[in-house]
Amino acid sequence: METLRERKKQRTRDALLRAAMELFTSQGYERTTVDEIAAAVDVSQRTFFRYFAGKDEAALALVELTVERFVEAVRARPPHEPPMEALRQAVLDGWYSINEVVESVVPVELYLRMYRVIESTPVLLAAHLRRSVEVEEDLTRVIAEREGLDVDADPRPRLAVAVFSGVMRVTERQWSTGADFSLDRIRALTSLYLDGVGPALLGDWRET
Repeated sequence: METLRERKKQRTRDALLRAAMELFTSQGYERTTVDEIAAAVDVSQRTFFRYFAGKDEAALALVELTVERFVEAVRARPPHEPPMEALRQAVLDGWYSINEVVESVVPVELYLRMYRVIESTPVLLAAHLRRSVEVEEDLTRVIAEREGLDVDADPRPRLAVAVFSGVMRVTERQWSTGADFSLDRIRALTSLYLDGVGPALLGDWRET
């Protein structure tokens, strides 16, 4: 059972995270200081660093949380689903349940706006992409385990995850830089682009 002290610490962390994201999205990541984030919650800089190693960690914290949930969702997909279908359903279900993951900390609209900050801030984008490489390895091992394969002997799990990750990167980029930045749009783009993988890779483009 969660203690009063643990609940208080979680509330402080959530408040710092919410303040950080509000400042990042309103005035920019580079122009926001740790002191400003701490002051917005009426705590010290030292308190901020008890919860986050730096402001980059705060900027990516909720994205990291949703990524962790996605990896676990892939692991939990029905075992009869082919790998690409398991990945597809897990990511689409993740977008449909995003409110459950982030609403206790920040409004979903604020979470979505952070994607634009990440895409437009080189240091955050680099950290985001670096973490994506680690996630790909996690997913590769999950898929290999689901299929009963030796991940080091059979290239198919890595190839499947590489294709999926590439599609998701294109989707994320198109969405975060487009005019329609809604949740409905990212859901639609995710479905459209993943459904287009087969025809794009195997089809004869001159016949379309």
